[in-house]
Amino acid sequence: MENTSNQIRSKIKNSKRGKLFFPDDFAALGTPDAIRLTLGKLNKSGLIMRVAHGIYFYPKKDMKYGNTPIPPTIDEIAYGIAKRDKIRIVPTGSYALNTLGLSTQVPANVVFITDGAPRRISVGNGRGILFKHTSEARSLAYKSRLLMLIVSALREIGEGKATSQQLAIIKSHIANVSQKEINTDIQLMPLWVRKLLLSL
Repeated sequence: MENTSNQIRSKIKNSKRGKLFFPDDFAALGTPDAIRLTLGKLNKSGLIMRVAHGIYFYPKKDMKYGNTPIPPTIDEIAYGIAKRDKIRIVPTGSYALNTLGLSTQVPANVVFITDGAPRRISVGNGRGILFKHTSEARSLAYKSRLLMLIVSALREIGEGKATSQQLAIIKSHIANVSQKEINTDIQLMPLWVRKLLLSL
């Protein structure tokens, strides 16, 4: 048990801050019970943070505020789960709008569509990440995560309903997408979104 604990601690401390960990990441170092107990102790000691059931985080530190640990963002948690499970995800709804600066509304439950299994992950304080399964492969096939987010946000706003301010923000985001990615991804967009983005 002590050897398992030391190996897990060493693996975490040798990792880059901001990394998510799951119990399976340590499967070669001990039994499931030993791993679970060690992660619980490391969470209590403050070395890592438990952000959801079976999900831990080696936090970055904010030196401006007395070395305060910085919790992971919803994106870091969601995309960490997606990487582990080898699934694709796309943020939707008001979360997509908020991420792009198109809305100030912050939803309690952040919804991602996915080609994986549907589920909800509680991240504390009544907040959660909801994965909703979709069979619409085109929505998940974008090369540019930013373009995928823009399309998702525009779908949430609706055809012809984006304000001039929102369009200006979207235009500024598109400037950060390479022409190669635009040429590849534009064929995946709904026709009205394609026309809108080409007109900006």
